[in-house]
Amino acid sequence: MENDSRTSAALSRRAVVGGAAALAALTTTGAVAGTARAASGTARAVSGSGTDRPWEPVPVPAQRPVTEYQVPVAGGGSLWCWDTGGAGEPVVLLHPRSGSGESWPYQQPVLAGAGYRVIGYSRRGAYRSVAGTKAEADTQSGDLDTLADHLGLDRFHLAGSAAGGVLAADYALSHEDRLLSLTVSGSIMGVQDAAYLELAAALQPDPFGDLPAAFKELGPSYRAGDLDGVAAWQAIQTRALTADGFAQPLANTITWAALGTLTLPVQLITGDGDLYSPPSIMRLNARHLRRAQTHVVDEAGHNPHWEQPAAWNRLLVAFLRRNGGRGR
Repeated sequence: MENDSRTSAALSRRAVVGGAAALAALTTTGAVAGTARAASGTARAVSGSGTDRPWEPVPVPAQRPVTEYQVPVAGGGSLWCWDTGGAGEPVVLLHPRSGSGESWPYQQPVLAGAGYRVIGYSRRGAYRSVAGTKAEADTQSGDLDTLADHLGLDRFHLAGSAAGGVLAADYALSHEDRLLSLTVSGSIMGVQDAAYLELAAALQPDPFGDLPAAFKELGPSYRAGDLDGVAAWQAIQTRALTADGFAQPLANTITWAALGTLTLPVQLITGDGDLYSPPSIMRLNARHLRRAQTHVVDEAGHNPHWEQPAAWNRLLVAFLRRNGGRGR
């Protein structure tokens, strides 16, 4: 590991939201085990708020100390990265297109407290990262592999949200032997089959693309129930995009047939109000995976890790424990 780091007492607290007590404990029903080629069912992750009780916003927990890096990547770019360190199994978090390495304040201390080494970073052109030259840039998966080498990672867990889930699937297709598990949350997964693209287009008719990001990506229950949380999410989204960003290619053409070659354990999570990847789309993709578990988080849209962090974190930690070995 290069000695280009600096230690921070905590991640930025600018995303802290006000609120009362944390959500009640997650109740999961109908847990399923993946079968050879198909998920046998979908478990629901109950938010705990209840339809007869007012929404209780979740305050951001105190962050664990991290070491920050600028990781050099091909074409003169660099990736801003934070790392809680420690001897636990590494978990790398991949942010949505609307976010950055700042998108995980609800997950960082929870995963670290469960015994994991937690790592987040901003992709090229996102908050505090440098895009570099497009013509000389590597693929998104190539950048992630460079980062993993830079941090001295051997095998690790990978969890991606939305566009981060597309990258997660792409990386698994190129480097499955390096992964312990794969979690994809609220993501279309980048599938390029014609039937899938036609279905996705029907779900997002014009003028869907012109609608505000918060409307498209946060569920209506959350938007009405936590105005401070919405504002904090929007602040991260505003900071995320930089002027020098550009579209970066994937390493693979992601198809259902390609996903069917994966043998590692995969967990798919989505919110019941996700406009991009509703539960039916998640289950459709799960049918093409060999070892898939699926979960629906109640009262959440495209970002259940932000909207319902208690439920989402419980699902992730349980999955990591089943497919790792060193987390407490």
